[in-house]
Amino acid sequence: MELSSPFISLQKPKPYSYPTPDLSFSSSFSPFPLQIHFKNSKSTSPTSPKIRILAVAVDPKELPQNSPQRLLKELAERKKITSPRKKFPPKKFILKPPLDDARLAQRFLNSPQLSLQSFPLLSSCLPSSRLNNADKAWIDEFLLEAKQALGYPLEPSDQYGDDNPAKQFDTLLYLAFQHPSCERTNARHVRSGHSRLWFLGQFVLEFALAEYFLQRYPRESPAPMRERVFGLIGKRNLPQWIKAASLQNLVFQFDDMDRLVRKEREPPVKGGRKQDQLKWSVFWALFGAIYLCYGMPEVYRVLFEVFGMDPEHEDCQPKLRRQLEDVDYVSVEFEDKKISWQDVATYKPPEDALFAHPRLFRACVPPGMHRFRGNIWDYDSKPQVMQALGYPLVVTDRIPDITKARNIELGLGLQLCFLHPSKYKFEHPRFCYERLEYVGQKIQDIVMAERLLMKHLDAPGKWLQEKHRRVLMNKFCGRYLRDKYLHRFIVYSEQVQDLYEHNRRLRNPATTAVQQAIHGLSYLVYGKPDVRRLMFEVFDFEQIQPKPVSRP
Repeated sequence: MELSSPFISLQKPKPYSYPTPDLSFSSSFSPFPLQIHFKNSKSTSPTSPKIRILAVAVDPKELPQNSPQRLLKELAERKKITSPRKKFPPKKFILKPPLDDARLAQRFLNSPQLSLQSFPLLSSCLPSSRLNNADKAWIDEFLLEAKQALGYPLEPSDQYGDDNPAKQFDTLLYLAFQHPSCERTNARHVRSGHSRLWFLGQFVLEFALAEYFLQRYPRESPAPMRERVFGLIGKRNLPQWIKAASLQNLVFQFDDMDRLVRKEREPPVKGGRKQDQLKWSVFWALFGAIYLCYGMPEVYRVLFEVFGMDPEHEDCQPKLRRQLEDVDYVSVEFEDKKISWQDVATYKPPEDALFAHPRLFRACVPPGMHRFRGNIWDYDSKPQVMQALGYPLVVTDRIPDITKARNIELGLGLQLCFLHPSKYKFEHPRFCYERLEYVGQKIQDIVMAERLLMKHLDAPGKWLQEKHRRVLMNKFCGRYLRDKYLHRFIVYSEQVQDLYEHNRRLRNPATTAVQQAIHGLSYLVYGKPDVRRLMFEVFDFEQIQPKPVSRP
């Protein structure tokens, strides 16, 4: 913008008059032009009254011309134009110089995450640095109340020996209650420790309930069981379990929820409230800490005894659907009896058991599978599948017949893993891979979570969650099976076989399901170590996937 003031004479100067000088100046800090004209008369006196000043303002709404507020406003606009304010990047994006090797090594050596060699998973979930005075103040004030509500002894866990994982329970329980809204989460070791616990805890909960419902309902398909799990530990139901266990005042140390910051009271993207999100993270982290220190039996106790979950409650019942008639037998352990959570928590397999988890194997592989023994798939496809997977594993049994019986059952289980639902499901609902796929999906989730936690000691939970999701995408799981050329042995019905021959996209979900069913079978027969062997040695789940090439 421009401000101009030419000084000119309105009439031609006369010979005896003094010429009027032409004066002009311009400024860039005014939003409208201003013109001033002086008319000089014959008189040369400085007090001549015949000087005329004309001023024109384009915007009358502005402040008066001589107003100091207007001058300050124009100066501010001019400063804004000439020297705009620099936008500095957020503090979290500012790159810091890396630590030298000596300081970095000292930092890791002093970290509690490397203090437990006999419990690597537990050690990886400890805080990255030692607890400070603020952390110990919370422990002294609230930890006894938390342990009393959960039914644990009130003595400090430091009294246990070094060979007992429960020695770290006080530290992990403290981290479990430090949700992102707490002031103590400004410390990196608290924030990262809490997020790593809830990352593990969510998969622990899903796996525990999947294993429980598979044994409680041996004839049911996985679809109703997934609905039961969602009814119990769905995100919308987790806040009520926190209140049922009287843990509300530990999550928020004040009763008045209006004292929360405004951004914490706004609804999140997926509905619900910010408070509920904080309770989700506390609930998951709580079970992550319990699983690390006490194992899966204690997870069942806290779920059904402390929180009071009822699998028969009307809120967690599956929706009504047409049920296929199941005419096949179930194992003797499940006839006319519903397995309770106490049975699952206290169950110990016999000394000479065929499998690592015999009762869960009987719940997923029906006894009627023996009718398929000796068929074409058993003679033609089974040797190739077992060779590709490295089966049977070398196991030293006290009785040789146990090894022989295990290998027979393993072959039948592998045949069940490759039975597509289109083949026999409508006549025999359990003669397909669906139940093995369900347990396999959950066990591969928890195995990958444990792998990422031990591999990335300094990574927060959100980063691990995204990494976990990207590695276990369904399209990758099916690709790993197809890379071993095992998709050729899937048994379809004739109609589906003809349909899949000309449509690869329809076939891919089936290969994903078969791959997860194989993981489920390996867990039931040989245990979690064999699942790790299949995932990271046979199928190589951690391989870097190439980016898709876009062709014109």
